[in-house]
Amino acid sequence: MAEWTVADIPSQSGRLAVVTGANSGIGWHTALELARAGGEVILAARTQQKGQDAVERIHRQIPEAKVRFEILDLASLKSVRAFAAKVNREARLDLLVNNAGVMRLPKRQVTEDGFEVQFGTNFLGPFALTNLLLPAMLRAESARVTTVSSGAANMGSKRINFEDMQGEKGYGPWKAYCQSKLADLMLMTELGRRSVAAGYSLLSNAAHPGFARTNLQTTGPGREMNAAERWMASFMSQDAAHGALPTLRAATDVNAAMGSYYAPNGSFQLKGEPVLVPLPKPARDEAAARKLWEISEELTGVQRPLKDSN
Repeated sequence: MAEWTVADIPSQSGRLAVVTGANSGIGWHTALELARAGGEVILAARTQQKGQDAVERIHRQIPEAKVRFEILDLASLKSVRAFAAKVNREARLDLLVNNAGVMRLPKRQVTEDGFEVQFGTNFLGPFALTNLLLPAMLRAESARVTTVSSGAANMGSKRINFEDMQGEKGYGPWKAYCQSKLADLMLMTELGRRSVAAGYSLLSNAAHPGFARTNLQTTGPGREMNAAERWMASFMSQDAAHGALPTLRAATDVNAAMGSYYAPNGSFQLKGEPVLVPLPKPARDEAAARKLWEISEELTGVQRPLKDSN
């Protein structure tokens, strides 16, 4: 099978995409290649400085790129609602890439809404954003939501701890990160089931980048990688441009199916070419995904008229 590269991205001309966390790393490379393929891209970033810098870096490579930025902080439901209100004024939204996230915060912190930061930023923020942007996506002929997860979704406790989702009783940086990325996969699968039940022309799928060298490993944990981690990264990881390929394939491949999941094809899915991979077993728990969705509606106060997936 021939390897899949950015040259395989079909024309994105006439399509509007939103990429969260687009100011650096995988998100920036995703936005860059969507723009290179002719798409109009809204880069979502937490600050004006970061957003403007990301746009300028794309324009240096692609002067004619149709890119702009909007402020979005997924750790703030107020910010999520404000961002969604702006995008919903567009004629339609063809693609949403839920990419932004934080990783392994050493100490438990909470968002302005009182959520544990990793759970709030990596999952509840994207959950609210996805549902709030449905009006614009349903105006598109065939919209797509691609959610970026992680190989960590199949690590840690391998379950959603419904008894202590916010880590109030016992917080572990890695445990909280793994749970948030498993929750992302459950967002993807349950969104797909509910969209099919409602008769929506909306494709929901996911990807994970493997071990990609981005600032997530440093700004997320709040420290530089140690010597052992740098040594491992030297031969077990890939750069951000290659790390973005699974996301780009999930977001653009015309043959991508509902619920499809893309990841690198190398050992332990750490690096390599972007290919279809099976969903990890914990993400296939439909009852847990349904329960997580319902709890998330209560926590965020965000609901859309999607029929029950039963």
